[in-house]
Amino acid sequence: MSAGSALFGFSSLHALAIPREQKVIVVTFGGGARDEETFAPDGQENIPHLMNDLIPRATFFTQVVNHGILGHYVATASLATGVYETFDNFATVPPENPTVFEYYRKNLHRPATDAWVVAPSNGFNRIGASNSRLYGPDLGAGVILPKHLLAAALSKEDGSNYTHLLRDNYETPFYTPQLSGNEFQLRQLNEILKLSVAEFTAHARSLASPDELSVYIVRQLMHQLAPGLLWVTLHDMDIAHAGAYSLYVDGIRRTDRLCGEIWKAAQSEPEYAGKTTMFVLPDFGRDSDSDPGGNGFQHHRTGDPLSRTTWMMAVGPRVRENIFINRPVQSLDLVPTLGALLGFSPMMARGKPLPEVS
Repeated sequence: MSAGSALFGFSSLHALAIPREQKVIVVTFGGGARDEETFAPDGQENIPHLMNDLIPRATFFTQVVNHGILGHYVATASLATGVYETFDNFATVPPENPTVFEYYRKNLHRPATDAWVVAPSNGFNRIGASNSRLYGPDLGAGVILPKHLLAAALSKEDGSNYTHLLRDNYETPFYTPQLSGNEFQLRQLNEILKLSVAEFTAHARSLASPDELSVYIVRQLMHQLAPGLLWVTLHDMDIAHAGAYSLYVDGIRRTDRLCGEIWKAAQSEPEYAGKTTMFVLPDFGRDSDSDPGGNGFQHHRTGDPLSRTTWMMAVGPRVRENIFINRPVQSLDLVPTLGALLGFSPMMARGKPLPEVS
């Protein structure tokens, strides 16, 4: 079942017209969520901010299909490159194909401070740039891993009050790397985010989850650097792998609230207000309860339609409001759509620009 059924039964001339102050925020749901717990009638109570605050302002694509590998890092890398990446999901490697950040910075001559990723730390430290010879790290995004920042800030303190913020991977704990602090993270904290260790740890202590920590970092980036391209991956709902349905639903509700907070922040920051387009989409879904080869909400192993078909919304001043697009599109279409919107050419991406928002 698609979100549509749950809810309701490049041109060069265009690029020349793009104002330089145009900004984009991409929010992905690492962990995915099914329609049953979101857009189906019984699930809508879990997403009041998406339903009431964002969708009425958005163009909403009800069937976004992911034909790639259903692992969170590799699927997010595919979203960021517009090509189905095929590396081992648990390998700490960069994408093979150029990322949206590299296209953006190279084509538009944007500085290193203008593209950032805030992500969970398991493997995502390499997502900011590919190993493409035509692009590469010198043209990539800065990557901030909030849990690594926190581990660095706590390197000389008792971290027992922060264990709920430092859990690194819900899916395969045996693969989880040991979090440790180092000087690089502390420089990010001080020089980029303009936060002292004491200020950061005091605020972190008040937060309930890693995603709340990520959104705190996002808001600091918006306020301090105002990047033109900002990508954040939220991951709390992946607690589903632990098998606790109530925690999975709590993760959905928290993610819904944080999406609303990011959009409100974009309206309140002077550098973003009135010139920001936000895209929200899961990396993929989760297994059906009726598939004998799966584990329902807990995993995403079968490759069935429910685990591959999700949705995407776009909201912003150049996006038509309260529009629902029910034809199937691909998750690979995100990068070409961003290129058409911002005025760069993602030459190696394999998707197509979505004309409704580009």
